[in-house]
Amino acid sequence: MKISWASALVFALTLLCPGPRIAHADDADAKSAATLRAKYDGLQNRLSRNQFQRPLYLDSGETSDSVTGDIYARINYPFAAVLAALNNPADWCDILILHVNTKYCRPSSGSQGAVLNVSIGKKYDEPLEKAYRVDFAYRVAAQTANYLQVRLNAEVGPFGTRDYRIVLEAVPLESGQTFIHFSYSYTYGLVGRVALQVYLATIGRTKVGFAVAGTGSDGQPLYIGGIRGLVERNTMRYYLAIEAFLGAASAPPQERLEQRLRGWFAAIERYPRQLHEMEQREYLDMKRKEYLRQQSQLQPPPA
Repeated sequence: MKISWASALVFALTLLCPGPRIAHADDADAKSAATLRAKYDGLQNRLSRNQFQRPLYLDSGETSDSVTGDIYARINYPFAAVLAALNNPADWCDILILHVNTKYCRPSSGSQGAVLNVSIGKKYDEPLEKAYRVDFAYRVAAQTANYLQVRLNAEVGPFGTRDYRIVLEAVPLESGQTFIHFSYSYTYGLVGRVALQVYLATIGRTKVGFAVAGTGSDGQPLYIGGIRGLVERNTMRYYLAIEAFLGAASAPPQERLEQRLRGWFAAIERYPRQLHEMEQREYLDMKRKEYLRQQSQLQPPPA
């Protein structure tokens, strides 16, 4: 088995994960909402004092064949606005396209419901036929006056990866704000493990996540690397895309794309050690072209 570092790079930088689920009954929704509120109460210290300088907590975990990233955050949007903005598959395509490696996203209908047809590629202009096609099943798993849960799932990904999961949960707070939990995970087999090892030994060898593993001789924090660093970076990128989408929701329709793009780029540049990939002009030029291509494609690209 031979995997080039370039292919491994694309694979490692773009691991997303979505997943559907049958909607809960009302009592299960109420239990899920109560659990998330209890999590909010338990995270007060971490939300008020952290390296992000905002009410946000990031956690990650790794097993022998899987990795998970979780973000909990209090955001300055009322729950009704979050509910309206995040329960439509087309809106999720507008969120996912903000990521540098998402080249295309269009919702369609499958035998089991809504599907997001996504193409993942390198962090520069690239023909769709050279990108990886991944189809994510989409479902609003729960939606009540006090709780939202959206799930996306892709059973199969590139390089032997599988079981991609994205879960978004949200509950209203008494302050008029909203508390969000965003979870991102996937599993991988032998081929995926080799691809990750190639990436982490080459292009990804100096990249780090957000968890602090210790302190250097200069007194500066030493951040975690490896696969946990990788999942932490992508978890943050997708979470910040959600925030950028929400931030532009009230703008005039003709201004929303530009506001989303600039908002996302400004957000990731707050953490340059982990998230800086390119300059703003390069990013904006690339994404404007990709968005126009996305809007002009009436059919998803070939599988």
